[in-house]
Amino acid sequence: MHSAETVTLARLPSGVPVQTTVHTYEPEDGTDGPTLYVQAAQHGREINGTEVLRRLHGQLERADLSGRVVAVPVADPLTFDRGSYATPESLDSVNSNMNRVWPGDTDGTLHERMAATLWEFAGDADAIVDLHTGSPDMLTHTVYRKDDDQSRELAEAFGVDLLLAEAAGEDAEEEWSKRNFGGKLRVAATDAGIPSITPELAHNKQLVEPAIVAGVEGLLNVCRSMGILAGAVEPWDGQTYRNHLGRVTAETSGLFVAREDVQLGREVRPGDHLGWVYDPTKYTVLQEVEAERAGVVYSITREATVTAGKTLVGVALPLGDDFDEDDPFEDGDEAFEI
Repeated sequence: MHSAETVTLARLPSGVPVQTTVHTYEPEDGTDGPTLYVQAAQHGREINGTEVLRRLHGQLERADLSGRVVAVPVADPLTFDRGSYATPESLDSVNSNMNRVWPGDTDGTLHERMAATLWEFAGDADAIVDLHTGSPDMLTHTVYRKDDDQSRELAEAFGVDLLLAEAAGEDAEEEWSKRNFGGKLRVAATDAGIPSITPELAHNKQLVEPAIVAGVEGLLNVCRSMGILAGAVEPWDGQTYRNHLGRVTAETSGLFVAREDVQLGREVRPGDHLGWVYDPTKYTVLQEVEAERAGVVYSITREATVTAGKTLVGVALPLGDDFDEDDPFEDGDEAFEI
């Protein structure tokens, strides 16, 4: 049984409501069962998740369900309408990024109020999947909270080959607090005892068929693993790395040119040359871009105009405390293959 509800998330200064649609799929006979909450397009340019939910809709309408799925295809209409990552300052000058304010505040800023409204649905779920989209040149992967076994099981059920474990709170590096990662939906949910994952379905602004197919099958697998849908989930046989720690950033602003042999899935070690940042007017090289830690390339910046601090190459580090950070592959471990 399917129902759709128009929900007012907040109101603009003119009184115009900011609205979205919440879809609910549940058993025809009204029996109780586990609830999965899934949303897409917190960041408006990340549209593959919205298409994933449209295709999932047709399958869930026809399915014999033993639980509930609550789906929000456009979590942030303000950014969706602009095709943007965040809102302009005129709408929320304090919290321009909705994915930094969860579980929200009913008396807070525009984004805090929007998150609080959706948390009324998400906070009652038994598991949460927050669909995102990476950069144009990124391996599709799923992020979960490091050392949270239930979230890892959810990530494995989703089924993509690459998992990234994200350290949080006191276990994280300085970037965690500086970028207010504690306000992510996935983090707030995990803190509340709700297993939660963030699939990154590369890439943004364009509908990419392999990423969409991976998203639909991933959600069906999650439903099977929770007992909402019948059927078994194939054992996961991918690889897990650590998130954020290996990012190589721009030391200064300029144009970034990646080496031609820097490809997704490539294994790198400290000192490996990855490209150049140069002055576009004087042609001088401003930075020889090098890997700082050993790992596997999972994202490459192709938008060449960069500012200081921007991530140029994402390098995922092998997970675990017993590896040699200078050469984690020396014992025969293989890099992620695509």
